[in-house]
Amino acid sequence: MTKWDHIVKEQLPEAISALQDYCRQPSISSQGMGIAETVHLLTELIREAKGEYQLLDDCGGNPVIYAVFEPGPNGNPNKTILFYNHYDVQPPEPIEEWSYPPFGAELHDGKMYARGVSDNKGDLIVRLQAISILQKNGGLPCRVKFLIEGEEEIGSPTLEKVLQKHAGLFMADASIWEWSQKNKEEKIEIIMGVKGMCYMQLDCEGSDIDIHSQYGSVLDNPAWHLIQALASMRTVDNRITVAGFYDGIVPPAEELLQWSRDYPFDAKGAKQIFGLKRPLIVDEKTARDAFLFEPTLTVCGIESGYTGPGTKTILPKRSQAKLDCRLVPGQVPEDIASKIRAHLDKHGFDDIRVTILGSLMPFRSDIHHPFAKTVIQTAERVYGADYIALLPSFGGSGPMSLFGQYLGEDKPIVSIGCSWWGDRIHAPNESIRLSDFEQAIHFMVELFLTFGEAEA
Repeated sequence: MTKWDHIVKEQLPEAISALQDYCRQPSISSQGMGIAETVHLLTELIREAKGEYQLLDDCGGNPVIYAVFEPGPNGNPNKTILFYNHYDVQPPEPIEEWSYPPFGAELHDGKMYARGVSDNKGDLIVRLQAISILQKNGGLPCRVKFLIEGEEEIGSPTLEKVLQKHAGLFMADASIWEWSQKNKEEKIEIIMGVKGMCYMQLDCEGSDIDIHSQYGSVLDNPAWHLIQALASMRTVDNRITVAGFYDGIVPPAEELLQWSRDYPFDAKGAKQIFGLKRPLIVDEKTARDAFLFEPTLTVCGIESGYTGPGTKTILPKRSQAKLDCRLVPGQVPEDIASKIRAHLDKHGFDDIRVTILGSLMPFRSDIHHPFAKTVIQTAERVYGADYIALLPSFGGSGPMSLFGQYLGEDKPIVSIGCSWWGDRIHAPNESIRLSDFEQAIHFMVELFLTFGEAEA
């Protein structure tokens, strides 16, 4: 056991307690629940770790927390690392599917269960605890900054305004993003990019009131109309048929494809984790390439008419669907939305209203940047060289592109965290494993030390 292993283990009870306190505080941005209380809790944690903070609440939306921790007496003031985290979480529903209270932060079988413990509260506490450890042992080896927002789970609608107005506060040499996980092979994923997103709502109105279904032979049904519109956008073998949808995509370089092939998609693990009832929509051999490098068009939800117990024979007055498109380099959210609008118009669905509810551009960092190498080499020391999975991009989305736009396209962004393949983020029984939490704190301590020692 190394010196830092020992120190991290000694502080682990304090770290677990801090994470429980944080997870027991609801912070649901979509419902406006617990935001002020969570911000207060975080500012206290920052202050206890000897940091300074500002609440940036002059751009609307939930406050963004800016925090800075100065290097110790022997630290390098010419090196600055920026962390991106978010304090908001998804709603916990359906509550009845949780085995433990979603805001109880209970410990069972070496895991902590709570809404947001994996996405993204565990990682923030990992970083603050690593700072606390170094503050108690000679001070920080570099300057550390945080941008902690409260709207990531609703598409970060205010973040661009904050970065536009306050970019100077967040300037750094490199950034660590919010989250990553150990995969089914127990390899920690080091992620260098994310897909973009265009999130839309489609609305179809048929009448002012629900109508008796006896008129189904003469009146159009907005539910059927919307279903047919959705079906027109994708073939039965899952190819997107919207004209121009794939235009402009920048194909990944062979090197990036090779990274993907080195870590094939774990179809068996996916079936186990999610309880899949249907087969994959791609061949297992190409699934990881699809996950990392191909765009999507997903129906996230459909609502219309009567769905309660028993029967109610009606023609619904309206129907609604929510779609998200995960986008890859070369695609632009507004352009994708306009192509979907044009597709609907062309195919006789011009009465369906399309509203963009959120958008993010795709982003990918330079995999060869020296900071990426520093992260990888540090991870190899802590996790082991055979337990690293390098991902040039990720299937999910986040506001990485805004960091590139306002803080510098040449500044690397690397995502690494404390989650695991069975964490069930956005679902009931979200969890992290305490062993991963401990190991992630050790990794972060080592990364600070390595980064601070690097030549300015």
